[in-house]
Amino acid sequence: MEASSRAALVEVRARLDELTRPASGVLEKAKDRLTGQARAATGPEMLALADELFAVARLLDGQLSLRRALSDPAGRPEDRAALARRLFASRLSATALDLVETVARQRWSRPVDLVDAFMTLATEASLDAADARGELDGVEDELFRFGRIVAGDRELARILGDRKAPAEGRRALLDRLLSGRVSPVTEQLLRNVLTGPHVGSAENAIEHLSEAASRRRGRSVARVTTAVALTAAQEQRLAEVLGRLYGRTIGLQVTVDPSVLGGLIVQVGDEVIDGSIAHRLETAERRLAG
Repeated sequence: MEASSRAALVEVRARLDELTRPASGVLEKAKDRLTGQARAATGPEMLALADELFAVARLLDGQLSLRRALSDPAGRPEDRAALARRLFASRLSATALDLVETVARQRWSRPVDLVDAFMTLATEASLDAADARGELDGVEDELFRFGRIVAGDRELARILGDRKAPAEGRRALLDRLLSGRVSPVTEQLLRNVLTGPHVGSAENAIEHLSEAASRRRGRSVARVTTAVALTAAQEQRLAEVLGRLYGRTIGLQVTVDPSVLGGLIVQVGDEVIDGSIAHRLETAERRLAG
C-alpha cells in the first residue's frame, strides 16, 4: 500500500478497536446509550463481525465500479459514507456498517486497497474473537500446524493457491480438512483467506495469519527447523538467546526435518540464520569446487 492507504488503514483499524472492546466507565456507557453505538465485544459477536467483513471484501473484489465509487477522491467523504450506508444498511449489522462507512470516509491510493483493508479488518476481528474466547495460543498453533501440512503436500498447496480454481471447490476442500478439527476462529480465517482475493502462495498466506496471531500476543515468531526434536529446556534457551538478539519476546515454531542433518535453521521475519550441517556441507562443497 502507498502512504495514503497505509494512513487510512491505521484509522479504520483504530475504529475497529473502539468497536470491539466493551464500554468502560459510566461516561462511555452513557454515551453509547445516547448515541445508540453498537459494539461487538463477545466472541460470538466478533466471529459474526469477521464473517460480515470478509463478505464485504469478496463483494468489493468482484465489483470494480463499487470500489471506485467508495474510494472516489473527487467525492466528499460524507457523500461516500452516505453511499455506503444506502448500499449496506439492510445487509450488515450496525457495527459492520459503521466500519464500512469509516472505510468510505478515508482517502485511498487505489480502489483495490479497499479489498485489502476489509481482509485486514476481518482478520483482526477474527483474532479478537480468539482473544475473547481464550483461544489465541491454540489458534496460532493450529495455523502453524496447518501451514506445515500444506508445505509438505505439494498438490494441496497447488490447489489452495490456484487463483483460477473455483472458490467453492477450495472452500469445500477446506471444510473437509478443518471441520470439527480446529477452533472456529482457525477455520474462519483459513476458509476466508485461502478462498479470498489475491491468495497467491497458500503457504505464505497461512504464515502471515500465524504471524498476525503472534503479534496479537505481543511477540515475534522464530521458525526453527531442526534435524531432531528439541527438548523443552533447549527451546526455552533458544527463545531466550533470540529474545536478547532481537530485543523483543520471541516465540518458537519448531519443525523437525532430518534433511538438515544437524544444527538449526532459524527464520525471524525475512532474516534467516542457517546453522545446519547440510548448509555447512553445501558451502564447503562450493569452496572445493571453486
